[in-house]
Amino acid sequence: MSMDFNLYMNDILRQARSEMEASGYEQLTTPEGVEEAFKRSGTTLVMVNSVCGCAGGIARPAAAHAVHYDKRPDHLVTVFAGQDKEATAQARMLFGEDHLPSSPSFALIKDGKLVAEVGRYEIEGHDPMSVVVNLQSQFEEFCKEI
Repeated sequence: MSMDFNLYMNDILRQARSEMEASGYEQLTTPEGVEEAFKRSGTTLVMVNSVCGCAGGIARPAAAHAVHYDKRPDHLVTVFAGQDKEATAQARMLFGEDHLPSSPSFALIKDGKLVAEVGRYEIEGHDPMSVVVNLQSQFEEFCKEI
């Protein structure tokens, strides 16, 4: 039995992207798209997506559920590490010098500036609900009631 690795990976990528889109996140696939998204006023949650198990089993479910809260970001966007490399690099550059690149991860931007983040070390090995609680505590502090 043989399996086409590229076909398999494309299937995983398609699923990972569609999960984020179904949860209301806009895919940012170019550096220009990232620049435009980061210029928006208000708050923007950026999810740095990946194909690893902690992204599929923890981060994407947390991204979907965290936004069901009284206070939440004005905008939801995602970049895909390892896939949309230039867009991801641009986002990480805009997060600032103190940002430690990791995927999956979350960054909360307010009026173009990084105000909070959840790194891989706060995702991997944790359950999705603890990540949801972490994100919602950031929403409580930085976001408006919708």
